[in-house]
Amino acid sequence: MAEREWNDSQPIYRQLRDMVAAMILDGVLNEGDPLPSVRQVAAEYRVNHLTVLKGYQQLVDERLVETKRGRGMFINPGARDLLLQGEREKFLTEQWPRIQETIQRLGLTPEDLLAAGASAPGPAKER
Repeated sequence: MAEREWNDSQPIYRQLRDMVAAMILDGVLNEGDPLPSVRQVAAEYRVNHLTVLKGYQQLVDERLVETKRGRGMFINPGARDLLLQGEREKFLTEQWPRIQETIQRLGLTPEDLLAAGASAPGPAKER
């Protein structure tokens, strides 16, 4: 984890939860891996340890992480697939309708979108 700027759009504990979720989706954290300790994250990001704990608790509630008493918190088997399913559904119901509306408003064609995607910077992701 690295230096981070918090935004005011949502609570910090939720941003922490989303950061860990992104690390799971990106393969930085894998099934069975331990989460960084609450103390370590609190010190590194200069946030209250209760804030970190609340973010981690959301991951437990979502069955992405489990607590092993005395050993810490670990990524559950199937966590990435569970996250992918939830994030895809969220994208399709919340973001895609706005994107589709913009595409239609601007009169973009599928060819325009494919050409823009082909010229976008960065490595292509596998589907």
